Amino acid sequence: MRRRARPRVAETVAAGLLLLVGTACGSRLPESDFEHRATSSVPGGAEPIRVGIITSVTSPVGGSTFTGPRDGAKAWFDRLNARGGIGGRTVEVHTCDDGGSGVGDNECVHKLIDEDRVTALVATTALDYAGASRVSDARVPDIGGQPIGAAYDTYPHLYGIYGSLAPRTGTPGWDGKLYGGTEVYRYFKREQGARTAAVVSYNQSASASYARLVTQGLKAEGYKVVSEQVDFALPNFRAVAADLKDQGADLVFDAIDTHGNAQLCEAMDDVGAEAIAKVTNVQNWASTVPEDYKNAPRCRNALWATGSSRSYEETGNPAVREFRDATKGLKTHSQWQLEGWAAAKWFTDAAESCAGTGITRACVDRFMNRSEPYTADGLLVPVVHERLPEPPKTRRTCLSVARWKDGKGWVSQGDMDKNCFDVPQLPYTP
Repeated sequence: MRRRARPRVAETVAAGLLLLVGTACGSRLPESDFEHRATSSVPGGAEPIRVGIITSVTSPVGGSTFTGPRDGAKAWFDRLNARGGIGGRTVEVHTCDDGGSGVGDNECVHKLIDEDRVTALVATTALDYAGASRVSDARVPDIGGQPIGAAYDTYPHLYGIYGSLAPRTGTPGWDGKLYGGTEVYRYFKREQGARTAAVVSYNQSASASYARLVTQGLKAEGYKVVSEQVDFALPNFRAVAADLKDQGADLVFDAIDTHGNAQLCEAMDDVGAEAIAKVTNVQNWASTVPEDYKNAPRCRNALWATGSSRSYEETGNPAVREFRDATKGLKTHSQWQLEGWAAAKWFTDAAESCAGTGITRACVDRFMNRSEPYTADGLLVPVVHERLPEPPKTRRTCLSVARWKDGKGWVSQGDMDKNCFDVPQLPYTP
């Protein structure tokens, strides 16, 4: 049976919790102006192929939070241009910082589409993708964006990095509801023997909403669920950690920010609370773990991450090795960088399919709407974009899993093409 792309519940909903980081750690006003520059030259007078990358660089949640996909995409295009581009034409990259605001996002969309006349957007990572409907109305393909919000399950011509099965007629999902599977919980139950799971959240609406979603999935898989909520302003993580120890939690999931996670891990180490796994998502799958969790060595080595792309640490894989070679100059590495690289490759494959007839927005869009799953040479779990009139009740879903180990980094747990499960699809409101 063909594997279909799945809506990424953890990434889609948890990314919304990034707002918590800005509030918890101090916000920074976005700059009023935004970046606009080309990053390639044009040999021999050939017309370049223009692409745009919108990133919330100066958003209130911090300058490095969203830049991974952009950096990965730019690394791909730099290497592509060094090899001669697409049919002898270089790719000219126009980046735009939307400041993390809806106004700034609309300004970026106007600049890139109406003035720069880009053929496509690539690796969009926007805190408030207010310009999504304008991109769709202009029929500009938006390829491989991160689903921070519901835009990629709402509008045609938008193709998120994890795919979508929703009708995408202007309303999120099916009648305003999105669906996601329980594969993460099934994995830890089958592979690690976990039976009791804790879900830690703030007494804040977005955090509590995501915690309810995780709890729903865990209960559907038969877990005993321990719910823990802390005060957003004055969280008592030590009390939570003590209760986790008393309850014997095998797994710890959370709906809190990175700073809160580090505090929770420190508290777990302090009270001796040990779990099979402290589970995080693809956004935190990065080489900065030793710094982020420097005061929690036991909990740090119990960190697990799940996602839909091959680990950036799997350098035995040729496609990953190429990515790492092209990004060796970066100070840190992350899974979002690899997914930005995959998004840029996706555009390149689409553009190359059009080289004989002309690289246009319409031609690239036709490639993106093919029924064949896309993997970016094995970097992604097979992805498709289809429009199903009804949400699926169950799906066969595969996932990538890695565990942090000091001295080794993120160590893959099995092959993502074999970590597959037939799981129910549960509704949630974005």
